[in-house]
Amino acid sequence: MQHLDDSTRTELEAAAFRRLLQHLDANKDVQNIDLMILADFCRNCLSKWLVAAAQERGTELDYESARDYVYGMPYDEWKERYQQKATPEQLAAFEARQARKRGGES
Repeated sequence: MQHLDDSTRTELEAAAFRRLLQHLDANKDVQNIDLMILADFCRNCLSKWLVAAAQERGTELDYESARDYVYGMPYDEWKERYQQKATPEQLAAFEARQARKRGGES
C-alpha cells in the first residue's frame, strides 16, 4: 500500500472500515465479549477510536453518536435486541486474556 497516494489509501481504509461495520452488522450473533476474547477489541472500542480520531483532527464527535454509527442503531436498542448475557465460560476466558495482558499468565 506504500505506492498509493494518501488520498487513495485513506479512501481504501475507509471502505475497509465500512465493510467491517457491515460485517459486524450482518453477524450480530458475534457478541462483544467474543470479540474481546479473540481480538482484544469490540464494537465499543471502534466507537472510542472514532471519537479519538475526531478529536485528533479537531472535530466534534460524541461517544453516543459514534456508537450509534458503529451499531447501526442506538446502543440501548442493540443491547436489548442482540446482546446476550455472558456465560461463565466467556467471563473466564475474558479474565484469562486480561490477566495475560497484565503479564500475570503466559
